[in-house]
Amino acid sequence: MTDPYFDSEDYSDNSENEVSTSQEFDVSQSMAGERLDAALAKLLTDYSRSRLSQWIKDGAVLLDGKPATPRTRLQGGEHIRVEIRPSEETLSFTPEPMDLPIVYQDEHIIVINKPAGMVVHPAAGNWTGTLLNGLLHHDPQLAHVPRAGIVHRLDKETSGLMVVARTVPAQTELVRQLQARTVTRLYRAIADGQVPCDGKIDAAIGRDPHNRLRMAVVKFGGKPAVTHLRVLERYPSHSYIECKLETGRTHQIRVHLREARHPLAGDPLYGNPRHPMPEEVALAVKALGRQALHACQLTLTHPASGQEMSWRARIPDDMRNLLAALRAERPGTVQTGHDELEDGDWDDDDDHDVEVLYVRD
Repeated sequence: MTDPYFDSEDYSDNSENEVSTSQEFDVSQSMAGERLDAALAKLLTDYSRSRLSQWIKDGAVLLDGKPATPRTRLQGGEHIRVEIRPSEETLSFTPEPMDLPIVYQDEHIIVINKPAGMVVHPAAGNWTGTLLNGLLHHDPQLAHVPRAGIVHRLDKETSGLMVVARTVPAQTELVRQLQARTVTRLYRAIADGQVPCDGKIDAAIGRDPHNRLRMAVVKFGGKPAVTHLRVLERYPSHSYIECKLETGRTHQIRVHLREARHPLAGDPLYGNPRHPMPEEVALAVKALGRQALHACQLTLTHPASGQEMSWRARIPDDMRNLLAALRAERPGTVQTGHDELEDGDWDDDDDHDVEVLYVRD
């Protein structure tokens, strides 16, 4: 649930070799007085200073045959030997066979119905087994596209539809659409309590100043974030809602609903574990084991044909089981003006998990 993070994270160190090599330098007198890490940044411009500093700390850099520190001052005339080490991130860009839930594919794009529990992109603690690893195995040509064509992502435990570009031009166009906010992303969610009405949450999101692992609504320094809400059904303890992203910030729906005091059911980071509910519902939430959030519809303009296309994916079984427990509370259920059956309840009655719709010729 993020904006196209394509241009917000530093992937400049992509010239590293797959196997370790070494390079050697003689320090010129013009570098006398400079710190070792600063001098290396000038000698090895393909690598960030932080990466070089870590190599020095790890003993991969020898100054006249001896380990040194990043702060070591050079005198000129020394001999430097550097062992070039690929980063964990570089090594993580390895094809891995896996059963990818592909729902649409042509020569330009791939649409995937990501299951809960799948990490989209390698990162600390998840260097293998990610969607990126599976994509590289499925289509080796994606190795030539930045981030294997990934232009947006879903949280690990959020399920649903994602689009991947198979070519650089397609990726560029999809990123442009995401930045222009012309890509429509609809989510189905189950929130704590009775959400009172349809509406819009417009609140900037930034890093939580009290917990760097979380995001939060902040008064200063955050990025604009807008989420539109539509109430589908209300139950005594929860609400079944649809969310439409106008922007796409990290954890946006989860943070906005927490701010509205209706956090997602089962959310381990932003949820309320003390929210009162019937025993059967509590068991279903526990069995869910994740936030009750699913990206159910994706609409975009095809990057090559210009045709508007849309895909729908019904909610997965774990959320369906929670809805079944909630709907068993029928005496307290409040129907809203948005009767899904009027449109054909594709969440419940479709024979197929995914439907592709051609919206415009």
